[in-house]
Amino acid sequence: MKQAVFFFLLIITSNIGAYAQVDKQRHGNRFEQLGTDLRSPNVYRTASGAPGHEYWQQRADYEIEVELNDENQSISGKEKVTYYNQSPDPLDYLWIQLDQNQRDKDSETPKIASNKIHPKMNLGQLEDIIWHDMDLGLKIYSVTDANGKDIPATVNLTMMRLDLPTPLMPGEKFEFNMAWSFNSHDRTGFLATRPGYEYFEEDGNYIYTVAEWFPRMAVYSDFEGWQNKQFVGRGEFALVFGDYKVAITVPSDHMVGATGVLQNPTEVLSPKEMERWEQAKTTFDQPVVIRTQAEAEKLEKKRSSDKRTWVFHAENVRDFAWTSSRKFIWDAMAVRLENGKEVMAMSYYAKEANPLWGQYSTKVVAHTLKSYSAKTFDYPYPKAISVEASNGMEYPMICFNYGRPDKDGTYTEAIKYGMISVIIHEVGHNFFPMIVNSDERQWTWMDEGLNTFMQFMAEQEWQRDYPSRRGPAHKIVPYMKGEKHLLEPIMTNSENIIQFGANAYAKPATALNILRETIMGRELFDFAFKKYAQRWMFKHPTPDDFFRTMEDASAIDLDWFWRGWFFGTEPVDIAIQNVKWYKIDSKKPSEVKQDAKVAYEHEESYISRTRNKEDIDQTYLEADPTVGDFYNKFERFKVWPEEEKAYKDFRSQLRSEELEMLDSGLNFYEISFENLGGLVMPIIIQFHYADGTSEVETLPAQIWRMDEYKVTKVFAKDKEVVQIVLDPYRETADIDESNNYWPQKFIPSKFEMFKQGAAGRGTSSGPSPMKKEKK
Repeated sequence: MKQAVFFFLLIITSNIGAYAQVDKQRHGNRFEQLGTDLRSPNVYRTASGAPGHEYWQQRADYEIEVELNDENQSISGKEKVTYYNQSPDPLDYLWIQLDQNQRDKDSETPKIASNKIHPKMNLGQLEDIIWHDMDLGLKIYSVTDANGKDIPATVNLTMMRLDLPTPLMPGEKFEFNMAWSFNSHDRTGFLATRPGYEYFEEDGNYIYTVAEWFPRMAVYSDFEGWQNKQFVGRGEFALVFGDYKVAITVPSDHMVGATGVLQNPTEVLSPKEMERWEQAKTTFDQPVVIRTQAEAEKLEKKRSSDKRTWVFHAENVRDFAWTSSRKFIWDAMAVRLENGKEVMAMSYYAKEANPLWGQYSTKVVAHTLKSYSAKTFDYPYPKAISVEASNGMEYPMICFNYGRPDKDGTYTEAIKYGMISVIIHEVGHNFFPMIVNSDERQWTWMDEGLNTFMQFMAEQEWQRDYPSRRGPAHKIVPYMKGEKHLLEPIMTNSENIIQFGANAYAKPATALNILRETIMGRELFDFAFKKYAQRWMFKHPTPDDFFRTMEDASAIDLDWFWRGWFFGTEPVDIAIQNVKWYKIDSKKPSEVKQDAKVAYEHEESYISRTRNKEDIDQTYLEADPTVGDFYNKFERFKVWPEEEKAYKDFRSQLRSEELEMLDSGLNFYEISFENLGGLVMPIIIQFHYADGTSEVETLPAQIWRMDEYKVTKVFAKDKEVVQIVLDPYRETADIDESNNYWPQKFIPSKFEMFKQGAAGRGTSSGPSPMKKEKK
């Protein structure tokens, strides 16, 4: 009995002894609470991640009149801003964003970008060097108060400070007026920025995408004060919610799409277009074409010299953007959300985008609204617009997207799925950050990363096995295993990131997908994520609010996960270091003797003995049996009666549960794991058995708490294991799968003889089966 108990204790305590000898420096780092790494909770933002009972944010309402000059591609306007100080602080001055100045001749953008001369230089590279010749900045003509009195204004690159005559006290509002203009630019040229125009040489017309076009209020918040960091191109925007009344004057034959609700449709649309528009409002299955391709083509050929003003109102939005062209085809359809609310999905595109856009765009918009609403909150705005504009960028209720077929109407799979993905992504930005209004200039991942994660789910709901580029864990591996000096934590300012797309879009999207699928499970994750979205819709969340809400709503301690994935750059690389196979010594004499026989035969198996079987024709004993005795004839591994009796006596002393364990025939596999990458993660093990079956077991990440580099775990199995595989479903972004197998499995790496250059964004490249079929 003592022997059996000792054996059981030996298995149970073997790992405890190993942990007792762990060097203290090998643990206690990755599982420490974030603590002071996060802002202290207060009356504005609680420890649970929710807005506090004294949460506040500022508000700014705009009344804007703007005119587009289609002859010289300039834009001029005037605006009245009503700024509400809802903070507890008196304000001596206000900060205004002049984002158009980022493209001015005095911009810091080209000054902080390194460049050099190459043996071959293209026009774009040369123009980038001579940026200083550009005249695209915002010209401010006047800044006055409600009584027409000048307000002292100081312009500092992309920011302007208004010095108030008296402090703006809490609860007060301040009205002021501005007049301004700027020259638009070709967004398809070397200055491929978000807004601008595209010129179509064949018919001499333009498509204008007008964004970041008017002086906008900067954010004043409880956690930072004024957000007046300069705009140098990558880090996007922190903006204030408010209501907009915008009158847009354009050539009378232009079609205009914009943020907000059109207030004068009968003045700007033809009777036929009005009739189709009314039809679209009750059509839920197929888009209704309101301005057809044939109608747009007629307008392309004859320019109107008249003007027409489109008036839009938008409530509780953080920005306003618009588009205008006589080339536009316009289609729309109604979308019914889960709560029964109906909104409009619509698209604006030129004939050059057909047939691709007519078939897909508006349906993708409708799908995105439904998919995102189900996982966050019902889309609160009345419409969402997708505009084909050779780039991708988002604004409230309107976004600009690429995806143009070749001139013969054919397109590659890459263009089709690229277009669908970018529409989902940009429409999805209505939720993050247009409604859940994070500060993009500081934390790009809070909108791009969260939105890319949502995009991945919407793509998979669009088509089974959709070829998503970002989201699945294994697709982040090339970035995670890159050179250390080229990596930054996700929690890095956007202007300081080298591999921007991988860091701010792909890695956070992957992290969230891992959280949902592997760490938290879908049910807990979905509840917590929706709670975060609903808590912070139409508010200004920070990363702390997101981290805290996800834990608060799920009862899962995720500090180790945020620390590793968002504050660190270590990759995942968990390896099987060693596997030992044990069975319980049953003490049964027949089994004991059989084991002894196997051991004896192994001990006596060596090269000389093997060769002597052939080389020695006859031994002396074989020639003269009289030299043999008892030991040449006895049964070496015979079970003796006294051994059988001793075994029976041993069993009679054991309790029933001990006998059950002794006779179980269990196989014990002691597996040693090594954390080579540094990023702690759950250990997911797949056991393959001799009978052809398999099963998966998961060890929580907390198994690394006592030693963050090595851990040993014993598994009891009824069946014999023939293979062990780590991370069989590629859930953890393990950067080296070759060490995930026992016995070791060799995975060949492949190389390319020739590497094809990447195509321009939104253009076809590679083989086009559609084109071949058409020929």
